[in-house]
Amino acid sequence: MQGSILFTLASCVFFMALVGWISWYKTRGTVDDKDGYFLAGRGLGATFIAGSLLLTNLSAEQLIGLNGSAYGHNMSSMAWEVTAAVATIAMALVFLPRYLAGAFTTLPQFLADRFDDGVRRMSVVLFMLGYGLVTIPSVLYSGSIAVMQLFDVPALTGLDYVPSLVTTVVVIGVTGAIYAVLGGLKAVAISDTVNGIGLLIVGILIPVLGLVALGDGEFTRGLARLTTEHPEKLNAIGSSSDPTPFGTLFTGMIFANLFYWCTNQYVIQRTLGARSLAEGQKGVLASGFFKIMVPFMMMIPGVIAYHLYGPGFATIDQAYPRLVNDLLPIWLTGFFLAVLLGAVFSSFNSLLNSAATLFALDVYAPARGGKVDDKALVRIAKIASVVIALFSFAVAPLLHFAEAGLWQVIRIFTGFYNIPTIAIVIVGLFTARVPALGAKIAIIFHVITYGLLRFVFDDAVTLHFIHQYALLFIAEVVIMLAVGYWKPLAQAWTFTVRDEVDLTEWRFAKPLAITLFSCVVALYLLFSPLALASTGGFSGAFYVLGSGLVVINLVIWTIVRRRVGEA
Repeated sequence: MQGSILFTLASCVFFMALVGWISWYKTRGTVDDKDGYFLAGRGLGATFIAGSLLLTNLSAEQLIGLNGSAYGHNMSSMAWEVTAAVATIAMALVFLPRYLAGAFTTLPQFLADRFDDGVRRMSVVLFMLGYGLVTIPSVLYSGSIAVMQLFDVPALTGLDYVPSLVTTVVVIGVTGAIYAVLGGLKAVAISDTVNGIGLLIVGILIPVLGLVALGDGEFTRGLARLTTEHPEKLNAIGSSSDPTPFGTLFTGMIFANLFYWCTNQYVIQRTLGARSLAEGQKGVLASGFFKIMVPFMMMIPGVIAYHLYGPGFATIDQAYPRLVNDLLPIWLTGFFLAVLLGAVFSSFNSLLNSAATLFALDVYAPARGGKVDDKALVRIAKIASVVIALFSFAVAPLLHFAEAGLWQVIRIFTGFYNIPTIAIVIVGLFTARVPALGAKIAIIFHVITYGLLRFVFDDAVTLHFIHQYALLFIAEVVIMLAVGYWKPLAQAWTFTVRDEVDLTEWRFAKPLAITLFSCVVALYLLFSPLALASTGGFSGAFYVLGSGLVVINLVIWTIVRRRVGEA
């Protein structure tokens, strides 16, 4: 037992050291100026953008949480992951061309350009409060809990639970902070990409091993059991009593995903560092295809666990750790631990890097009248990163002592700034005379109204909070348009194009976006009562609709191939 623990830790340290060396080697001498530190020198290619987006978005918490949801309920929670692919299409085709054309480093910088510094400050306050008080500590806490569940850290260290938690938080936090503080965005992107490759390997390996175990040593027999026994577990069309009702896909979830993938600073920052529009579009759309794979990597294992163990766990979150412990050979445990920690590092260091970027560029620099040289900005960002990291080390373990109340705040807190942000950005991009006053009123309206809905009238208003997102978005857009009609800008806002990178669109962006959207539709057809979730097998409607999707894509790509040949 002692030997296996030492082997796991030694192999984990080896893989982590390898990732660290690759990140250091690739970032030497490239992070001394502002663009180098905050935007990787505006030189990120599609591979690093896709890899970083993948790992920034997928965390250890999701490995356990999504599989737990599939184990305890069904596949309905895949909505958050699969429909995100639609948001990546919007980012690639609508938002990214405008962000890169304006050479923006942060979203608040765009808001200052479109509205005024007041809107910029309000957005920075919302982001910084969200990141500093809730998101960063919760990522550290949830990641540490995931590591402790999967590898029984108290037994490994001989410490009690709380000291083990504090130790895990500090180790994860310090290691993740090294990438963000010393290497900037490029180190984050490179380490994310390498860890992302590991995550894909593990994500494919666990369900394969699980199906072999389910089939008593035969993969095909396990697959047959998975698709014929308890078909209701494979249903992604959520009812009102399921974790994610299907109707929410067409209301607030649209705007929540648009915020996350198109305006959330810690996600979009690596796309703002693209070396060209074409590379950015390739990376963003590739990340959309990775999201299509998430149900197979992070939910099917939960269904396999239900078949293997039945509904006997005290909590649904125990299913995936048990599956991993039973299936993974000892010689792979160190690699798995390294990948798991890499997923936690990614979310943590991306948040840390973005919070420091916001502070340096949208708080410190404007306070100094914008007259700050690059080296000073980088130094301030590093100091801010250290301060924010230390603060998160102190806050994260406290979540253990008031978990129920704080987790409720964590679940809903993003709602305070996601909807007004996406509403303001969309109105800002597609109108020319809506003034800053409209954006400010919309932000104030949202914070007050959403706070009342969640904390005062929560019992009286039974409408699902995702549906509330949609209603608030509509109300805020109407408010801004009304203010624009009442007090329009005397001079229409015009977008200033700055040729920092090549803005030529990737010629395959639009047809590939159609294929990606088709994959989203196909996935919902597959995990529905028309196919896998039916006791009677695949229906005729599934084959008709699926064939229609195939024909549409064949026609589109035939046209594209002819045009490429003519060119």
